[in-house]
Amino acid sequence: MDHRTVLLAFLCFLLVTVRSEVQKDFSPECREFMYMGTPPRGLENRSLKKICQRYNGKPRYVTLYDVVDHIPVYSAYTFKRSDGFKKVDVPWMFEPQLSTASDSGEMQPFPPNDVHDSFSDAQAVLEDYSNIVDFERGHLNPDEHQAHPDDKAATYTLTNVVPQIREFNVGHWKQHEHIIRRRLNNYCRGKAYIVTGVTTSGRMIRRYNTDRVAVPTYLWSSYCCIDYDHNAPFDERSKFPAFAAYGLNEKEGAEVTEMSVQQIEDFLKKNTFVDKRFQIFFGNCEPNDAIMAGQT
Repeated sequence: MDHRTVLLAFLCFLLVTVRSEVQKDFSPECREFMYMGTPPRGLENRSLKKICQRYNGKPRYVTLYDVVDHIPVYSAYTFKRSDGFKKVDVPWMFEPQLSTASDSGEMQPFPPNDVHDSFSDAQAVLEDYSNIVDFERGHLNPDEHQAHPDDKAATYTLTNVVPQIREFNVGHWKQHEHIIRRRLNNYCRGKAYIVTGVTTSGRMIRRYNTDRVAVPTYLWSSYCCIDYDHNAPFDERSKFPAFAAYGLNEKEGAEVTEMSVQQIEDFLKKNTFVDKRFQIFFGNCEPNDAIMAGQT
């Protein structure tokens, strides 16, 4: 029995014996971060783990995490109105739910380096992002889309970040996050649900001659807000109840393109491993009286 088989067997043991939030299916309290309590469908793979990201006693958002590529495939969260500028000073955290060294069900600050190997098979560690020039740790659930300090702090786990080219991370993608924050702040009257994810094509960050962390080819994001301002300017009103965008994770040619949710789904069907059933939001975020009654 090889090391990976032993690790997977032990992880299964942990899931049964400790208060873990790596779930076969998301629990009701974790489904609140997804429109109609429904995660994106058409993403099935044995290496993908559903994580309810918990911090300071509460679930904060959910992530579909690839324990082989060591990156999130997507993070799904509810948008919180904020000014976008207040930051929190917290250490980077790891996910004990994927660890063989902790019995905690909540994200925790990284322990001393000498115990990182106890969970580095299943997730990225700080060393994977050290001594690399081109990439930064780019959030899928960005802190500027959260308001409460604990919700902001919860975004600083490596299970919520991917390697982003620095120029893209601080440039076009950051500007896109600003645009979405302002749009939802101004015109979304109810709850907004956001799913942000990646596509990859085999490029990896390597450490000690080993493939460690997949580098996204594209980042994409979609939001859904069925209760919006119908008197908003047409240019903004036309982007409700749902809209989407994607950008190329490169230094050049990395402009972010906005499009309909249907268009982003078609794009992803051609550029990543989603199947023909792939759907980001239940019912394509198309409101009707029954749905709107359930959201109020």
